[in-house]
Amino acid sequence: MKLRKVTAASAVVLALAVSATACGGGKKDDGGSSSSGGGKIKIGIKYDQPGLGLKEPDGSFSGFDVDVATYVAGKLGYKPNQIQFVETKSADRENALARGDVKFIAATYSINDERKQKVDFAGPYLLAHQDLLVKKDSDISKATDLNGKNLCSVTGSTSAQNIHDTIAPKANLKELSGYSECIAALQSGAVDAVTTDDSILAGFAAQDKYKGQFKLAGLKLSNENYGVGVKKGDTATLDKINKALESMVSDGSWQKAVDKNFGPAEYKNEPAPKIGQIVK
Repeated sequence: MKLRKVTAASAVVLALAVSATACGGGKKDDGGSSSSGGGKIKIGIKYDQPGLGLKEPDGSFSGFDVDVATYVAGKLGYKPNQIQFVETKSADRENALARGDVKFIAATYSINDERKQKVDFAGPYLLAHQDLLVKKDSDISKATDLNGKNLCSVTGSTSAQNIHDTIAPKANLKELSGYSECIAALQSGAVDAVTTDDSILAGFAAQDKYKGQFKLAGLKLSNENYGVGVKKGDTATLDKINKALESMVSDGSWQKAVDKNFGPAEYKNEPAPKIGQIVK
Protein backbone atom coordinates (compact mmCIF):
# COMPACT_ATOMS: atom_id res chain seq x y z
CA MET A 1 0.00 0.00 0.00
CA LYS A 2 2.81 2.40 0.84
CA LEU A 3 4.45 1.81 -2.54
CA ARG A 4 1.15 2.54 -4.32
CA LYS A 5 0.80 5.91 -2.49
CA VAL A 6 4.32 6.97 -3.46
CA THR A 7 3.69 6.06 -7.08
CA ALA A 8 0.41 8.01 -7.16
CA ALA A 9 2.06 11.06 -5.63
CA SER A 10 4.85 10.90 -8.19
CA ALA A 11 2.30 10.80 -10.97
CA VAL A 12 0.63 13.95 -9.65
CA VAL A 13 3.98 15.78 -9.47
CA LEU A 14 4.82 14.72 -13.03
CA ALA A 15 1.44 15.89 -14.33
CA LEU A 16 1.87 19.28 -12.68
CA ALA A 17 5.34 19.66 -14.20
CA VAL A 18 4.08 18.86 -17.68
CA SER A 19 1.18 21.28 -17.25
CA ALA A 20 3.51 24.10 -16.14
CA THR A 21 5.78 23.54 -19.13
CA ALA A 22 2.85 23.62 -21.54
CA CYS A 23 1.24 26.72 -20.05
CA GLY A 24 4.20 29.06 -20.09
CA GLY A 25 7.46 30.00 -18.50
CA GLY A 26 9.19 29.94 -21.90
CA LYS A 27 11.04 32.80 -23.52
CA LYS A 28 9.36 35.75 -25.22
CA ASP A 29 8.13 34.95 -28.73
CA ASP A 30 6.34 38.17 -29.67
CA GLY A 31 2.83 37.08 -30.55
CA GLY A 32 3.28 33.32 -30.49
CA SER A 33 4.33 33.01 -34.12
CA SER A 34 6.11 29.76 -34.94
CA SER A 35 8.79 31.86 -36.62
CA SER A 36 9.87 33.40 -33.33
CA GLY A 37 9.58 30.53 -30.89
CA GLY A 38 12.36 29.63 -28.48
CA GLY A 39 13.31 33.23 -27.81
CA LYS A 40 14.34 33.85 -31.41
CA ILE A 41 12.83 35.93 -34.19
CA LYS A 42 13.33 35.20 -37.88
CA ILE A 43 13.53 38.21 -40.17
CA GLY A 44 13.70 38.15 -43.96
CA ILE A 45 16.39 40.25 -45.66
CA LYS A 46 18.44 40.26 -48.85
CA TYR A 47 21.91 38.73 -48.69
CA ASP A 48 23.40 40.32 -51.81
CA GLN A 49 22.70 44.06 -51.71
CA PRO A 50 25.57 46.15 -50.28
CA GLY A 51 24.34 49.06 -48.19
CA LEU A 52 20.94 47.43 -47.72
CA GLY A 53 21.11 43.74 -46.93
CA LEU A 54 24.45 41.95 -47.24
CA LYS A 55 25.84 38.79 -45.71
CA GLU A 56 29.49 39.49 -45.01
CA PRO A 57 32.27 36.88 -45.47
CA ASP A 58 32.46 36.40 -41.69
CA GLY A 59 28.74 35.55 -41.52
CA SER A 60 27.63 38.89 -40.08
CA PHE A 61 25.07 41.15 -41.77
CA SER A 62 25.18 44.80 -42.77
CA GLY A 63 23.07 47.42 -44.51
CA PHE A 64 20.23 49.86 -43.99
CA ASP A 65 17.51 47.19 -44.09
CA VAL A 66 19.51 45.18 -41.55
CA ASP A 67 19.74 48.23 -39.27
CA VAL A 68 16.01 48.88 -39.60
CA ALA A 69 15.20 45.22 -38.90
CA THR A 70 17.51 45.13 -35.87
CA TYR A 71 16.00 48.31 -34.43
CA VAL A 72 12.44 47.06 -34.94
CA ALA A 73 13.26 43.68 -33.40
CA GLY A 74 14.69 45.51 -30.39
CA LYS A 75 11.42 47.36 -29.91
CA LEU A 76 9.62 44.00 -30.12
CA GLY A 77 11.77 42.76 -27.23
CA TYR A 78 14.57 40.92 -29.00
CA LYS A 79 18.30 41.43 -28.54
CA PRO A 80 20.62 41.22 -31.58
CA ASN A 81 21.73 37.69 -30.60
CA GLN A 82 18.10 36.57 -30.72
CA ILE A 83 17.69 37.58 -34.36
CA GLN A 84 18.01 35.03 -37.12
CA PHE A 85 18.27 36.65 -40.54
CA VAL A 86 16.80 34.57 -43.36
CA GLU A 87 17.52 35.18 -47.03
CA THR A 88 14.28 36.04 -48.81
CA LYS A 89 14.66 36.57 -52.52
CA SER A 90 12.18 38.86 -54.25
CA ALA A 91 10.16 36.08 -55.85
CA ASP A 92 9.61 34.27 -52.52
CA ARG A 93 8.80 37.11 -50.14
CA GLU A 94 5.02 36.68 -50.11
CA ASN A 95 5.30 32.91 -49.69
CA ALA A 96 7.81 33.23 -46.85
CA LEU A 97 5.35 35.37 -44.89
CA ALA A 98 2.36 33.17 -45.70
CA ARG A 99 4.23 30.04 -44.56
CA GLY A 100 5.39 31.70 -41.36
CA ASP A 101 9.05 31.22 -42.27
CA VAL A 102 9.76 34.74 -41.00
CA LYS A 103 8.03 37.21 -38.68
CA PHE A 104 8.59 40.16 -41.00
CA ILE A 105 10.61 41.17 -44.06
CA ALA A 106 12.80 44.23 -44.61
CA ALA A 107 14.28 43.71 -48.06
CA THR A 108 13.83 46.67 -50.47
CA TYR A 109 10.18 45.61 -50.46
CA SER A 110 8.31 48.24 -52.48
CA ILE A 111 4.68 48.71 -51.47
CA ASN A 112 2.21 48.34 -54.33
CA ASP A 113 -1.46 47.43 -54.74
CA GLU A 114 -0.79 43.94 -56.07
CA ARG A 115 1.42 42.99 -53.12
CA LYS A 116 -1.04 44.48 -50.62
CA GLN A 117 -3.53 41.81 -51.67
CA LYS A 118 -1.18 39.17 -50.24
CA VAL A 119 0.70 40.84 -47.36
CA ASP A 120 0.37 43.79 -45.00
CA PHE A 121 2.97 46.55 -44.96
CA ALA A 122 4.28 48.63 -42.08
CA GLY A 123 5.86 51.93 -43.04
CA PRO A 124 7.01 53.05 -45.47
CA TYR A 125 10.46 53.57 -43.96
CA LEU A 126 12.31 54.79 -47.08
CA LEU A 127 11.29 56.55 -50.29
CA ALA A 128 13.62 55.53 -53.10
CA HIS A 129 13.57 56.35 -56.82
CA GLN A 130 14.73 54.68 -59.98
CA ASP A 131 17.98 56.37 -60.96
CA LEU A 132 21.18 55.99 -62.96
CA LEU A 133 24.68 55.27 -61.68
CA VAL A 134 27.44 56.61 -63.91
CA LYS A 135 31.16 57.33 -63.69
CA LYS A 136 32.23 60.51 -61.90
CA ASP A 137 33.33 62.17 -65.17
CA SER A 138 30.26 61.06 -67.16
CA ASP A 139 28.31 63.64 -69.17
CA ILE A 140 25.06 61.70 -68.69
CA SER A 141 22.73 63.92 -66.68
CA LYS A 142 19.27 62.88 -67.89
CA ALA A 143 17.68 59.70 -69.14
CA THR A 144 17.53 60.83 -72.78
CA ASP A 145 21.33 61.06 -72.76
CA LEU A 146 21.32 57.27 -72.81
CA ASN A 147 20.40 57.17 -76.49
CA GLY A 148 23.34 55.52 -78.23
CA LYS A 149 24.89 54.53 -74.88
CA ASN A 150 25.13 51.16 -73.15
CA LEU A 151 22.69 50.74 -70.27
CA CYS A 152 22.90 47.81 -67.84
CA SER A 153 20.40 46.19 -65.50
CA VAL A 154 19.68 42.66 -64.33
CA THR A 155 17.89 40.11 -66.44
CA GLY A 156 14.13 40.50 -66.17
CA SER A 157 14.30 43.95 -64.56
CA THR A 158 11.56 46.39 -65.47
CA SER A 159 13.77 49.40 -64.65
CA ALA A 160 15.94 49.31 -67.75
CA GLN A 161 13.02 48.27 -69.94
CA ASN A 162 11.03 51.32 -68.78
CA ILE A 163 13.83 53.63 -69.90
CA HIS A 164 14.40 51.79 -73.17
CA ASP A 165 10.71 51.67 -74.10
CA THR A 166 9.61 55.15 -73.08
CA ILE A 167 12.55 57.53 -72.66
CA ALA A 168 15.65 56.43 -74.55
CA PRO A 169 14.64 53.92 -77.26
CA LYS A 170 18.09 54.08 -78.84
CA ALA A 171 19.88 53.00 -75.67
CA ASN A 172 21.72 49.70 -75.99
CA LEU A 173 20.25 47.59 -73.23
CA LYS A 174 22.53 44.98 -71.68
CA GLU A 175 21.07 42.55 -69.16
CA LEU A 176 23.39 40.71 -66.78
CA SER A 177 22.70 38.19 -64.02
CA GLY A 178 23.19 40.58 -61.09
CA TYR A 179 23.85 44.20 -60.15
CA SER A 180 27.38 43.40 -59.03
CA GLU A 181 28.13 42.32 -62.62
CA CYS A 182 26.59 45.57 -63.93
CA ILE A 183 28.71 47.66 -61.55
CA ALA A 184 31.86 45.81 -62.64
CA ALA A 185 30.91 46.47 -66.27
CA LEU A 186 30.47 50.17 -65.47
CA GLN A 187 33.88 50.27 -63.82
CA SER A 188 35.55 48.66 -66.84
CA GLY A 189 33.75 50.92 -69.33
CA ALA A 190 31.76 48.10 -70.91
CA VAL A 191 28.57 50.03 -70.08
CA ASP A 192 27.89 53.73 -69.57
CA ALA A 193 25.21 53.52 -66.88
CA VAL A 194 23.43 51.15 -64.53
CA THR A 195 19.81 51.60 -63.51
CA THR A 196 17.67 50.43 -60.59
CA ASP A 197 16.55 52.00 -57.27
CA ASP A 198 18.87 54.80 -56.16
CA SER A 199 19.25 53.21 -52.72
CA ILE A 200 20.56 49.99 -54.27
CA LEU A 201 22.93 51.90 -56.55
CA ALA A 202 24.18 53.99 -53.63
CA GLY A 203 24.86 50.86 -51.62
CA PHE A 204 27.09 49.43 -54.33
CA ALA A 205 28.85 52.75 -54.97
CA ALA A 206 29.60 53.09 -51.25
CA GLN A 207 31.69 49.90 -51.21
CA ASP A 208 35.38 50.52 -50.48
CA LYS A 209 36.49 49.19 -53.86
CA TYR A 210 34.28 51.69 -55.69
CA LYS A 211 34.46 54.79 -53.47
CA GLY A 212 34.91 57.98 -55.47
CA GLN A 213 34.48 56.32 -58.86
CA PHE A 214 30.74 56.74 -59.47
CA LYS A 215 27.91 59.21 -58.99
CA LEU A 216 24.14 59.09 -58.99
CA ALA A 217 22.50 61.10 -61.75
CA GLY A 218 19.85 62.26 -59.27
CA LEU A 219 16.88 61.38 -61.48
CA LYS A 220 13.53 60.42 -60.03
CA LEU A 221 12.22 58.05 -62.65
CA SER A 222 9.86 56.27 -60.25
CA ASN A 223 8.78 56.28 -56.61
CA GLU A 224 9.61 53.19 -54.56
CA ASN A 225 8.07 53.15 -51.08
CA TYR A 226 9.95 50.54 -49.04
CA GLY A 227 7.78 48.85 -46.44
CA VAL A 228 8.19 46.11 -43.85
CA GLY A 229 6.22 43.08 -44.99
CA VAL A 230 4.06 41.29 -42.42
CA LYS A 231 1.80 38.27 -42.75
CA LYS A 232 -1.65 39.28 -43.98
CA GLY A 233 -3.96 39.95 -41.05
CA ASP A 234 -1.26 40.16 -38.38
CA THR A 235 -2.38 43.59 -37.21
CA ALA A 236 -0.77 43.26 -33.78
CA THR A 237 2.72 42.92 -35.26
CA LEU A 238 1.94 45.55 -37.88
CA ASP A 239 1.03 48.14 -35.23
CA LYS A 240 4.14 47.39 -33.17
CA ILE A 241 6.42 47.76 -36.19
CA ASN A 242 4.83 51.06 -37.20
CA LYS A 243 5.43 52.41 -33.70
CA ALA A 244 9.02 51.17 -33.82
CA LEU A 245 9.62 52.91 -37.15
CA GLU A 246 8.24 56.16 -35.78
CA SER A 247 10.57 55.86 -32.80
CA MET A 248 13.55 55.14 -35.07
CA VAL A 249 12.95 58.40 -36.90
CA SER A 250 12.23 60.51 -33.82
CA ASP A 251 15.31 59.42 -31.87
CA GLY A 252 17.69 60.00 -34.80
CA SER A 253 18.57 56.35 -35.41
CA TRP A 254 17.00 56.39 -38.89
CA GLN A 255 19.18 59.23 -40.19
CA LYS A 256 22.29 57.70 -38.63
CA ALA A 257 21.58 54.45 -40.48
CA VAL A 258 21.11 56.33 -43.76
CA ASP A 259 24.36 58.26 -43.32
CA LYS A 260 26.33 55.15 -42.37
CA ASN A 261 25.14 52.96 -45.24
CA PHE A 262 24.70 55.45 -48.10
CA GLY A 263 26.81 58.46 -47.14
CA PRO A 264 29.98 57.45 -49.02
CA ALA A 265 27.97 57.49 -52.28
CA GLU A 266 26.71 61.04 -51.63
CA TYR A 267 23.17 59.71 -51.66
CA LYS A 268 20.66 62.55 -51.34
CA ASN A 269 17.93 60.70 -49.53
CA GLU A 270 14.36 61.85 -49.15
CA PRO A 271 13.23 62.78 -45.63
CA ALA A 272 11.88 59.88 -43.61
CA PRO A 273 8.34 59.23 -44.85
CA LYS A 274 5.40 59.32 -42.47
CA ILE A 275 3.72 56.04 -41.64
CA GLY A 276 1.03 55.30 -44.19
CA GLN A 277 2.21 58.06 -46.55
CA ILE A 278 2.60 56.40 -49.94
CA VAL A 279 4.06 58.55 -52.72
CA LYS A 280 2.68 57.51 -56.10
